[in-house]
Amino acid sequence: MANQQFTDIGACVFDAYGTLFDVHSAAARCRDDLGEKADAVSQAWRVRQLEYTWLRSLMGRHADFWRVTGDALDYALEAHGIDDAALRDRLMDCYLELDAYPDVKDALERLKGAGLKCAILSNGSPDMLESAARGAGIAGLFDALLSVEDVGIYKPHPSVYQLAVDRLGVAAERIAFQSSNGFDACGAASFGFRVAWVNRFGQQPERLPGTADAELASLAELPALLGL
Repeated sequence: MANQQFTDIGACVFDAYGTLFDVHSAAARCRDDLGEKADAVSQAWRVRQLEYTWLRSLMGRHADFWRVTGDALDYALEAHGIDDAALRDRLMDCYLELDAYPDVKDALERLKGAGLKCAILSNGSPDMLESAARGAGIAGLFDALLSVEDVGIYKPHPSVYQLAVDRLGVAAERIAFQSSNGFDACGAASFGFRVAWVNRFGQQPERLPGTADAELASLAELPALLGL
């Protein structure tokens, strides 16, 4: 898509997992124990993690993202024939301190330097978000860490995106929302945000309601999109 510069933006809001933080860095840190199964376990873990958020939302059976992440990991490990409680605990601990992508800190510093409000809006529980942001050295660059726990349902439910409007005091059309997850970009666009889909992995667009206003290869392109 041809990107047109975003104007009159009052706040920049970011998805966390897959956008700011590399969800596969946990398994990568345990590659010595996981061996040749590391990538397959990590992929299965992430797929089930997302699926469980959607399914729990449909079932009306919410549990926080830490529980969902643990359930998804248990499935992935069993699916690949791994029964190791200590390794399971190590993987979960690593998920609390995921690596940030290399473009993240510089982009955030430029936005904050320009005086923009910045926030995370994530499926993650408050403790998970605080731990990840602190571990990546970017906690001080955010005005708010917003969690779905405040509404008890997962993305892409509209009430999640409304959290940013309510907490930041900025109208939806003046919020620039960044996500690497296609379904999240669609959900945010459908809600009314200005959306930059950070398509880090060259994926195809989702066939869902809501279309992103811009497509970026990384967050390094975001300041220019905002005219900074």
